[in-house]
Amino acid sequence: MFIQTESTPNPATLKFLPGQSVLEMGTADFPTADAAQNSPLATRLFGVEGVTGVFFGTDFVTVTKDDAVEWDHVKPALLGAIMEHYQSGQNVMADDHKATSGHAEHSGEDGEIVGQIKELLDSRVRPAVAQDGGDITFHGFERGVVYLHMQGACAGCPSSTLTLKMGIENLLRHYIPEVTEVRPVA
Repeated sequence: MFIQTESTPNPATLKFLPGQSVLEMGTADFPTADAAQNSPLATRLFGVEGVTGVFFGTDFVTVTKDDAVEWDHVKPALLGAIMEHYQSGQNVMADDHKATSGHAEHSGEDGEIVGQIKELLDSRVRPAVAQDGGDITFHGFERGVVYLHMQGACAGCPSSTLTLKMGIENLLRHYIPEVTEVRPVA
């Protein structure tokens, strides 16, 4: 098994490409070791000292490390953990895991606008941020403000504010005049 690695715009996050499917569809975010309990792979990765976050896409794994730890020290252990997991034959997620779009549900008078926002995020934004090892999902829409949740390499990335304001906000405002601003949520 050959696992490729790619750097991301977030220096604390590295993207691992195992060369096979990670998730059938959707994404899975594990911001803490406790959140990883329904994933044997995420649990194994949190077993490496210095790991502070794990994120899965359809064909990649991103791992975020503590700033006090150097990639040279943890990268070999992470590669080993990923390889051991795939060789073990275990599933990436527990059997009761249900894939979702990641977007929050929205009901109310703005349903048509929210549908357009989600469509633009899915078609234009999410594929681009997946290339960088992350994901951005819809969290809410209120009085012209779109609230988005950043995951994986996007969470805590130094360029995430610029991505939100200059990229995503401009895109949404161009196609949907009702959008006035985009804000991140934790």
